[in-house]
Amino acid sequence: MEFRQRVVVGSIWIAVALLLASTLDPAVPSSAGDVARLFVVVLALFLAGVYLLNPRDVVSRKPF
Repeated sequence: MEFRQRVVVGSIWIAVALLLASTLDPAVPSSAGDVARLFVVVLALFLAGVYLLNPRDVVSRKPF
């Protein structure tokens, strides 16, 4: 995957995280739905970091 493609995909994941973070309450999550939304925000930020930083060429490496 080229650098430009990785930046686009990483930006999309950041947008997803921002959109979901806007639905969270500023307090400690009290329900299972709040915890699930917080998990999705963290997961989206993790995926954005993987695509933008590409540690150990995980995204660019050819399978087998």
